[in-house]
Amino acid sequence: MASRCWRWWHWSAWPRTRPPPTRSTPSFHQHFSTQEKTPQICVVGSGPAGFYTAQHLLKHHTQARVDIYEKQLVPFGLVRFGVAPDHPEVKSYGAEDHQALDIPGEELPGVFSARAFVGWYNGLPENQELAPDLSCDTAVILGQGNVALDVARILLTPPEHLERTDITKAALGVLRQSQVKTVWIVGRRGPLQVAFTIKELREMIQLPGTRPILDPEDFLGLQDRIKEIPRPRKRLTELLLQTATEKPRVEEAAHLASASRAWGLRFFRSPLQVLPSPDGRRVAGIRLAVTRLEAVGEAIRAVPTGDMEDLPCGLVLSSIGYKSRPIDPSVPFDLKLGVIPNMEGRVVDVPGLYCSGWVKTGPTGVIGTTMNDSFLTGQMLLQDLKAGLLPSGPRPGSAAIQALLSSRGVQPVSFSDWEKLDAKEVARGQASGKPREKLVDPQEMLQLLGH
Repeated sequence: MASRCWRWWHWSAWPRTRPPPTRSTPSFHQHFSTQEKTPQICVVGSGPAGFYTAQHLLKHHTQARVDIYEKQLVPFGLVRFGVAPDHPEVKSYGAEDHQALDIPGEELPGVFSARAFVGWYNGLPENQELAPDLSCDTAVILGQGNVALDVARILLTPPEHLERTDITKAALGVLRQSQVKTVWIVGRRGPLQVAFTIKELREMIQLPGTRPILDPEDFLGLQDRIKEIPRPRKRLTELLLQTATEKPRVEEAAHLASASRAWGLRFFRSPLQVLPSPDGRRVAGIRLAVTRLEAVGEAIRAVPTGDMEDLPCGLVLSSIGYKSRPIDPSVPFDLKLGVIPNMEGRVVDVPGLYCSGWVKTGPTGVIGTTMNDSFLTGQMLLQDLKAGLLPSGPRPGSAAIQALLSSRGVQPVSFSDWEKLDAKEVARGQASGKPREKLVDPQEMLQLLGH
């Protein structure tokens, strides 16, 4: 059962630490024959999709053995590495790679994916060498989803407000020295098409020491269209419109006037080129195409008007989308869509192989969406098991994996090993009043475990 990642970290059966709490779902019960009493199931990837699938399988088939494998030394995927440290309750994104901009200058120093930046401040080992230079005055974030607002908020939040979160010590040190005063959040389309939620927007508006910059002209004619908008989008649009056009109250005006930092939404802009500094050694700005909206069937598309503008900046973060990667030549993969071809989680033309998470659906939805979708994959597997559609006969199960790892000289990290690392992180965090101080160096982790 492929969920998101690949190999080498192993748990046996169900660990004591659980994924985020589940909501009630419709009951589902299966009755299995004696031949189906001890199915051995492998889950690849220990993020929410993997955990929730395993949870469903074990809940509805109490004799099942589920082994979870993970490439990182620690579990939980995006719950650990993809969530803003000041939002521990929000679990909303997770895929193995990001969408490239495919524009000139993308390779310049100072241009990063938002995914890598989030991994950097959250302690993802592969992103600890990122070393973002925050000595510039202005940052530009391409994309207008929740991840974009998360990144903007972290860049502009007073560092003392992050001291009691689980942000890494190294990232907090860099943010303390940050000179970023203005963050532009750029989108190809308009206010009605933003992908962030009202909660994220409200937090940005209320962020201490900052003021929002919105152009009232971007909202012309919107007041008349609000009545037609579905309620969640309506409330979001009303808040945007209010922030852009209404005169602030006296106290609020004083607060805005004293703000030393600012953030703004730039609508109807599409990136054309990252502009280099005179010596060509880093980013100095970004060239944007001005766009307009055009209806194509039922879809709304942003098309260039022919006008352009240059926006000076010293940091560019791309948050235009996420994609999964192929994990093995034996597993079908649609490179264009970034998913494993499947029917309700059943991998096409590969009996016995299933998928869940964004590798199944593409990068859409939040943690609740992933939970329900993973339960559905688990349900399909159990239905196939009951119907006798899965390969039969004795299987070596995890013993074969253990033998393979041993033959390669690989010592897997167990769940009990993770519990030791977890205790170490919590103990380190207590010394500075944090929930934990994340370990970010794989070699240090292995040394602590005696591997």
